[in-house]
Amino acid sequence: MKKNIVFLFLIVLFSCEDSSIKSKDFKTIFEKTNGTETSTYTELISYYKDLSERYSEISLFSFGQTDAGNPLHLVLYSQEGIFNVDEIKNSPKNRILINNGIHPGESDGIDASMMLLRDIVQNDSLKKKYQNSIIAVIPVYNVGGSLNRNSHTRANQNGPKEYGFRGNARNFDLNRDFIKQDTKNAAAFAEIFHTVNPDVFIDNHVSNGADYQYAITHLFTQHNKLGGNLGTFIENKMRPKLEESLEKKGIIITPYVNVWGTTPEAGFSQFFDSPRYSTGYTTLFNTLGLMVETHMLKPYKIRVAQTYELLFSVFDFTEENSATIKQLRTKATDELLGKKTYPIAFKVDRKKPTELQFKGFEGEYIDSKVTTGKRLFYDRTKPFTKPVKYYNNFLVTKEVGIPKGYILPQGWHKIVERLENNNIQFSRFEKDTLLNVEVNHIANYETRKMAYEGHYLHYNTTVLKSKEKLQFKKGDIYISTNQNGVRYLLETLEAEATDSFFNWNFFDTILQQKEGYSAYVFEDIAEQFLKENPSVKKEFEEKLNADEVFSKNPRAQLNFVYKKSQHYEQAHLRLPIFKIF
Repeated sequence: MKKNIVFLFLIVLFSCEDSSIKSKDFKTIFEKTNGTETSTYTELISYYKDLSERYSEISLFSFGQTDAGNPLHLVLYSQEGIFNVDEIKNSPKNRILINNGIHPGESDGIDASMMLLRDIVQNDSLKKKYQNSIIAVIPVYNVGGSLNRNSHTRANQNGPKEYGFRGNARNFDLNRDFIKQDTKNAAAFAEIFHTVNPDVFIDNHVSNGADYQYAITHLFTQHNKLGGNLGTFIENKMRPKLEESLEKKGIIITPYVNVWGTTPEAGFSQFFDSPRYSTGYTTLFNTLGLMVETHMLKPYKIRVAQTYELLFSVFDFTEENSATIKQLRTKATDELLGKKTYPIAFKVDRKKPTELQFKGFEGEYIDSKVTTGKRLFYDRTKPFTKPVKYYNNFLVTKEVGIPKGYILPQGWHKIVERLENNNIQFSRFEKDTLLNVEVNHIANYETRKMAYEGHYLHYNTTVLKSKEKLQFKKGDIYISTNQNGVRYLLETLEAEATDSFFNWNFFDTILQQKEGYSAYVFEDIAEQFLKENPSVKKEFEEKLNADEVFSKNPRAQLNFVYKKSQHYEQAHLRLPIFKIF
């Protein structure tokens, strides 16, 4: 009898819960507070959990862990429902991935996405409209920052009342971590990204570098850097069509105003999204990347509403251009591999700006009421529309040859881990193998004097190239460039690339000599070495005659001979990445 009572109690309990979910209107905190507040992390995940239980078209999955100890969630919309994430990989549908809360204080996309998915599943015409799409949403990427709520750290921002913090649980800025992957968040993101393999990626942000009339701006991945037919498509078709779509909705939008401390009238350049950033990373795998930047000085309610409309405009564009996008993505790798070189450094082309009819406010410098200096002041009673130069074209300043493959000696575990995280295919030598390879030695580099995202980042790196026959061991790694991740390989393994693994300090142990010499001992060895190697002696004497500083520095002279001798260690400054052409 007791068992029956318990059973009946459970039936009543679950039926009440089911009834509660079915009767829920799914209004968001944002809507309930008339656009002044955003959901907490717990409310957000609970909302999507309930939405997935109420509507079969919505699925909620979790991936790995974040630095906060919580998993990274992924919400999926598909008309037929998705019960296993592996179903995505074989689907012919359009795939759109939306990332929210990378900086949780910038919560506009969080609220817009909640309403967007709800509105789709509650509207038959929208479900029909997007029946050929899989819409994937990361509710909040920076979980640790989302849990660290406050009302003060976004000093310039006009709402919401409370929000998360920019740094994650370990105080990393996650929008600088996509290549180096110091965080568990980035590893989980990579798993999501390669599972979804999106045709289009959208990262929602809030920004302020100047004041102007726009409540929303766009930051497409830099088209020259993306290159090829994909680059032409994103600049000449996707960008203008999105602007046109929003204009029809009564929303004015402009490229991201890349201005800090000055006014936009002087012109500004397109933001260059190297692979440390989200759209710089995702386009390494031929995904069309778009960062949304609403303007933090505009009311929160307006910012969220315009983000909501922009997302629908991107969905519509993707539906209308589905076949073209898929074809361009499919051909992009072969298009790149058909070239002999790959660009790794760019500069702004100052001779080819685009003219924008920019809607701004008059700015001037007035006396500060706080300090003894001047301050920039935008007068919102003086709006204007003026032609402004937008420098959205970049020129290649350095290229590298595309090798057939790279060889990485075993032992560099952090590199292997990141290759695996990013679905990079590689094999291991089954026996010791002698090969002719290109060897790169670090010739010059500079290093930041201040810590940057847990690193002292190198830059202005150059290499010396040579050909050598080297013995590789059984178990060493061979990485063919004939794969979808070829751009990822070129951007990380080429030391001179902006966000290479070398520049992010993964190979800093090669910068320090491990062996040396005592001068009083090596003097005799050096004398004998020069006798036995007349070509080195000749080079040494020529340098003595030509270089006055060198001729007055006995220590430098002895070191010159040491580095020419067999005693100098091979590993010093030699990048442990070897190339086969």
